[in-house]
Amino acid sequence: MERIRLVPKTQDTPPALHDRAMDNLRYIRETMERATPFTGISGRGEIAIGVTALLASVLAARQPTFNSWLAVWLAEGFIALLIGGWSMDRKARAVQMPLVSGPGRKVVFSLAPPVIAGGFLMIVLVRAGLTSAIPGVWLLLYGTGVITGGMFSVRAVPAMGLCFMVLGALALFSPPAYANWFMAVGFGGLHVLFGAIIVRKYGG
Repeated sequence: MERIRLVPKTQDTPPALHDRAMDNLRYIRETMERATPFTGISGRGEIAIGVTALLASVLAARQPTFNSWLAVWLAEGFIALLIGGWSMDRKARAVQMPLVSGPGRKVVFSLAPPVIAGGFLMIVLVRAGLTSAIPGVWLLLYGTGVITGGMFSVRAVPAMGLCFMVLGALALFSPPAYANWFMAVGFGGLHVLFGAIIVRKYGG
């Protein structure tokens, strides 16, 4: 009769201490990124955007046609995008918080969809002849994007977004003659006001 031999159970090689430490550090870093508010919103950049918007509102008010008025504000939107991107990148580098990862990426990707939707809605409204609704729609959707993106940033940012939404709702139900004023107060005044608050409370 053949003897029964007990085969010892093979044990998996435990992970190296270095690998476990790196995994733990990676987990801690990702957890901190999710919990840390994005402070890369530049107050000075917001002020600069507000100042250019106020200048654009003065120039737009002098335009004889809607198309030329729209062209002024579209140009201002492009300028504001450049200022905002450059100032956020500059401040993010200063506070050593990457703009394209962690909270910074969440802010950017939360703001982008409402802004893109605003562009498409503008085309639809122009084709439908409902041009008087464009300022209100822009303010509402921009405010929505600022609120959603501001959830990953400092408190002043979602508060600014809420003010934009309120202003946009008022613009939708106000006479078309006040459209440019709402644009000036929103994209000009609110950016300057909250930019100053960010500079004072959060620096830069």
